[in-house]
Amino acid sequence: MRPILLKGHERSITYVNYNYDGDLLFTASKDNVPTVWSATTGERIGTYNGHQGAVWDIDCNKFSTHLLTASADATCKMWNVESGEEVQTFKHRGPVRGVAWGEGSQCFATISDPFMDAVAMISIYDCPLDSNPETWSPAPRLEIELPKENAVKATNVVFLNLNEALFVTFDDGSIRLYDVVNGKVLNMITPHTKKIGRVSFNREKTLFITSSVDTTAKLYDVVKLEHLKTYKTDRPVNDAVISPNKEHILLGGGQDAMSVTTTSGKAGKFETKFFHLVYETEFGVVKGHFGPINALAINPDGRSYASGAEDGYIRLHFFDQEYVNMKDPVPDAPTEEAN
Repeated sequence: MRPILLKGHERSITYVNYNYDGDLLFTASKDNVPTVWSATTGERIGTYNGHQGAVWDIDCNKFSTHLLTASADATCKMWNVESGEEVQTFKHRGPVRGVAWGEGSQCFATISDPFMDAVAMISIYDCPLDSNPETWSPAPRLEIELPKENAVKATNVVFLNLNEALFVTFDDGSIRLYDVVNGKVLNMITPHTKKIGRVSFNREKTLFITSSVDTTAKLYDVVKLEHLKTYKTDRPVNDAVISPNKEHILLGGGQDAMSVTTTSGKAGKFETKFFHLVYETEFGVVKGHFGPINALAINPDGRSYASGAEDGYIRLHFFDQEYVNMKDPVPDAPTEEAN
């Protein structure tokens, strides 16, 4: 499985994400230029220029017409995907850590870090795409403050199905569901002992997987918030994704860059690990990066995946036909001992 190396960023990669159809790959980096690539050839299609700080998160709407970017310059920007033109800028009081479209692309949510006197904030904005952007309010429809006393920062935000609730992860290892009308906490669990770096959902949003620096990734049921599986490693897990057409989990991570004393990829454990979703067993690794893997994304067709790392490269992998045709072994059923 020989990957295509995508080199278009000057600093480490923070996030990679496919569009809904799987033909475009969007990447963000600690430089200030989000980039879009062809997901089939690896060709660099274009960039979105306008941010003044690191870009932490990106989200393309289902129709691949508009892109949202969250940046350390305390803004969230909306872009026209095709032309690269900036549609609107939404100013915040602190660095914007995450952004997510609501279902139907009529609203979106952001999470921002505390900065000076400003507290950490979860915000929901209305942006009906069938209307003139000049008529949109630059102020959020709803703001949820995260008190300074708690000293927690939000790390990811996602709308659940039908925009019924806002799903937010935190750096203390907790997950909270918020009411999208009044901002009240509907439910809360603490699956990890340390920061949750990323969260990924399956296509139907019935399952989600969390990745944490506590060296584990955990699979949960969305409706009941019930813990289903745990995938254990010997390194911090920065991202994890669920395969859309196989019962497989992909994990990426590695030792923090500051704690690695050699340049060897083997020493830092900078590989993508493959686990069986049900049996929790590791069955393969893909090496290549020379820094911790910060971001993973799997194509909606399940035939390729992208990884972005601290080394500034995105590696676009296409699965061999052998993997596509592979059938997972089913363990033998336990036999009852004869009386």
